[in-house]
Amino acid sequence: MKSGQARPYDAIVIGTSAGGLDALGVILPAIDANLPVPVLIVQHISASSDFYIVKHFDRLCTLKVAEGAEKASLEPGHVYFAPPDYHLLVEEDHTLSLSNDEKVNYSRPSIDVLFETACWVFKDRLIGIVLTGANWDGARGLEQIGIAGGLTIVQNPLNASVSRMPEAAIEKRKPDHILDLDEIGPFINTLFGLPRAQSVR
Repeated sequence: MKSGQARPYDAIVIGTSAGGLDALGVILPAIDANLPVPVLIVQHISASSDFYIVKHFDRLCTLKVAEGAEKASLEPGHVYFAPPDYHLLVEEDHTLSLSNDEKVNYSRPSIDVLFETACWVFKDRLIGIVLTGANWDGARGLEQIGIAGGLTIVQNPLNASVSRMPEAAIEKRKPDHILDLDEIGPFINTLFGLPRAQSVR
């Protein structure tokens, strides 16, 4: 992205389940620290998790990593993980909110809840990404992002740890891009005119 040029998108949302920690361990370290938008992530985890993944990825990435918190403002170059046993939502004022409403797709946090609320706020200026997982959470939300004109990306099911989630997303609505895991981080960099760093395995 050239100096003075408007950024093409305002936020990135990522959803993943089984195998997601390894997948995110490839994608997030490959994203340049100067990313001009926030990244919001739902990783299906146990309700009793101590949420070590925030500390893990904060050490691993050049991006700043935090647990999503009520009324937290979205900042560029920051990664926000949905906390255990709470849905993560985006509000109209570009802040986060948390909900302990009923599970969606047997999940809390739910990928669909994050994707759909982010889509309502950012519309066609949203990037949605579905990664490895064992159920269909995220398929409907990614479909809504696509209908709104946002950019949709799905991990290639052939190299996903668990293929069901990316397959469900592809079956629901053909995404703009189906990428191998190690292509996703560098591709995000190119969307924002950032150096095309190599993924870390």
